Amino acid sequence: MPSLSEAERRAALQLARTAVVEAVTHQKLPDHIPHEEIFTQRRGVFVTLHVRKRLQGCIGVVEAQEPLGEAIVRCAASAAREDPRFAPMKTEQLGELTVEISLLSDLAPIAPDSIEIGQHGLLVVHQGRRGLLLPQVAIEHKFSREQFLEETCRKAGLPREAWRNPEARVFGFTCEVFQDAGALG
Repeated sequence: MPSLSEAERRAALQLARTAVVEAVTHQKLPDHIPHEEIFTQRRGVFVTLHVRKRLQGCIGVVEAQEPLGEAIVRCAASAAREDPRFAPMKTEQLGELTVEISLLSDLAPIAPDSIEIGQHGLLVVHQGRRGLLLPQVAIEHKFSREQFLEETCRKAGLPREAWRNPEARVFGFTCEVFQDAGALG
């Protein structure tokens, strides 16, 4: 899929930020969700929230079941209020919020030796469990290919070596990642 224009990126980030603000301050979703251009596409998307440069929430969808505008709103609000790893965001944190969006390419089976750190994200599926890590996670944690596979399995609640099982399926994808400057807009 073609990359987003700078204007489309800004619009997507503003939509996500608005969803976070509405979720945190009013416990609701925005009244208006755009339904033009980029927001009508069906793509996997993850919204990652940082407060003071520390992870505060990350929620996404791999296979799009709804238009991108709706997915961004739902994922942003959920990242702010429902990521089980973090306490729900508070109003006073909004001034220090940075929003990051990762738009996913289609998933494709990938051989372990074809994984490029920083280029590919991973999805491991085995025994009814799924674990996904975005490409930037491998860079942030300085993972080798094998460590990236092991951590993706761990995220799925599987043994670290589960990716080696012939029945396990490993998928790769790329992301278009962009973030705002962190100021309330």
